[in-house]
Amino acid sequence: MAKYSSKINKIRTFALSLVFIGFIVMYGGIFFKSHPIVMTIFMLLGLLFIVASTVVYFWIGMLSTKTVQVICPNCNKPTKILGRVDICMHCDESLTLDKSLEGKEFDQNYNRKQTHQKQ
Repeated sequence: MAKYSSKINKIRTFALSLVFIGFIVMYGGIFFKSHPIVMTIFMLLGLLFIVASTVVYFWIGMLSTKTVQVICPNCNKPTKILGRVDICMHCDESLTLDKSLEGKEFDQNYNRKQTHQKQ
């Protein structure tokens, strides 16, 4: 069975990976010291990755303030639900606010509009 993670944590992990990709691209530019134009392109490209990371962090921060906060029935810790179904950030318990999905096995496809319209 696949390991699931909460959507907010997935987006934060993506933003963190953008930071590291930006650093790696910038360090890659060091190998082109003898070609200043190529080195500058690598440095600017790395900077763009880091700026993109900042934008994603800002976006998920704003989105996180608008999400529904619930108490997980399994671990009794507060967690945020993004979409129709989500996973607890602490204990990986599946959570939903949709009464028609209660008791069903967790499936991320419940958050897609096509799946929602078929039911």
